[in-house]
Amino acid sequence: MAVQAGVDEAGRGALAGPVVAVAVILTPEIPIDLLHDSKKMTEAQREEAYSCILKNSPYISVGILSHRMIDKINILQATLMAMKRAVLGLSLMPEIVLIDGNRAPLMPGYTIQTIVKGDETVPAISAASIVAKVTRDRIMSKLHTKFPQYNFDQHKGYGTQGHYDQLFKWGTSNVHRLSFNLTRQESLF
Repeated sequence: MAVQAGVDEAGRGALAGPVVAVAVILTPEIPIDLLHDSKKMTEAQREEAYSCILKNSPYISVGILSHRMIDKINILQATLMAMKRAVLGLSLMPEIVLIDGNRAPLMPGYTIQTIVKGDETVPAISAASIVAKVTRDRIMSKLHTKFPQYNFDQHKGYGTQGHYDQLFKWGTSNVHRLSFNLTRQESLF
């Protein structure tokens, strides 16, 4: 069987913080039944799967692009760059790279396949989804200690009612993505 890497990201739609992409090559020691779309798992389930993945695969790589890079090159390009960094950071070159979604970075020499909703159907992509989500959530929880007024520990930088309320009260922090229209949705609430 060909060596496959699953790739997914977390934080693409957030209003603050980085975008995090992860590439994972599964090993037989990782139970497939632990792997699901990270968005459909509880925090405890994600943490359990995250620990299992990190313990049992030496082939994990993370690519992170800051909110400043997102503002500089746009979220799509930042996501693709983070994915490329994650794949290139693997210590074993995969024969096939399976990427969640319908867009992939240009990577000559790699066989790449995009899979819409791959985090729901492809275990290696599910694993990447879990590691990306837990990694980004931990970053946002650390940012909460610097900017407690925004409650990043609760919404992880996404555009919730509470986050918008804090944006309207405090304005933007230096980790908000200024290229995003942070007031556009005020009329929805």
